[in-house]
Amino acid sequence: MADRIPVGTLRSIVQLVRLLGLYARMDVMWIARARSTAVTFYLAEWVLGFGIVASTWLLAERFDGIGPWSRAQVVFLLGYSLLVRGVVDMLFGWNVAHISRRIGRGQLDHMLLQPVPLWVLVLAEGFSPLSGSGLALSGGVVLWLSGEGLGVFTPALFVLNLLASVAIVIGFSYAWASLAFLAPRAAEEINSSTMDLIDQVRAFPLDGLGPGLLGVLLSVVPIGYVAWLPARSLLGLTDSPWLVWLTPLAAIGIVSIGLSIFGRGMRHYRATGSTRYLALGHRR
Repeated sequence: MADRIPVGTLRSIVQLVRLLGLYARMDVMWIARARSTAVTFYLAEWVLGFGIVASTWLLAERFDGIGPWSRAQVVFLLGYSLLVRGVVDMLFGWNVAHISRRIGRGQLDHMLLQPVPLWVLVLAEGFSPLSGSGLALSGGVVLWLSGEGLGVFTPALFVLNLLASVAIVIGFSYAWASLAFLAPRAAEEINSSTMDLIDQVRAFPLDGLGPGLLGVLLSVVPIGYVAWLPARSLLGLTDSPWLVWLTPLAAIGIVSIGLSIFGRGMRHYRATGSTRYLALGHRR
């Protein structure tokens, strides 16, 4: 099998594994530098995580569910949505998910100067298995609390849909981040807006929306794939069992579109560089 992999690709994979180990060690050193720091950090993350889903959870408790969703199924949806956000934080921390900040601040050059492919750095530099795990742990606890009353689904399908939801968040983020290539100062924080948009809607059942708005949330602004549709299909709330494969298929399309748009931005960046600090003559 190794003989069929190009030497350059194999070398990049080896570099990726080594960098993941390096960033994991640095993350452990950072979060474990003091016990008080670690305790405060995780308490804050858990409070944030439960605060994000509290309103929907309380509604489900008050009315024993929301629409066709039972209370346990709503809690599962909330746990799934937190887990998606947590995995994004664990794998794409340190402004790798918010890549518009790096582009807008001229920090993309720091990545391009490294003797490894850009895709390796994107997959490695944000790896934060401890400092990024707060919301993931919160999501795991909420999923555990959903417990009884759920349908049976294959763990492999759960993991596949979870990774697809994460990929959709990143693909959507990188597509919009490409605006920072053209307007670095104006679009530096555009990923903050895209992430906030996802966070504000992802933890709600979308069943009551009209077909027009629901179509928008499954295409132009693909928030429906972040939690609602995969949770709905995994729990058997859909008419067709084949809909469980829709989120992974959507991930392929959205990531492809995101990479295409980002690639166009990179071609522009190679020709112009970062224009944000030209008036200053240097970066300060």
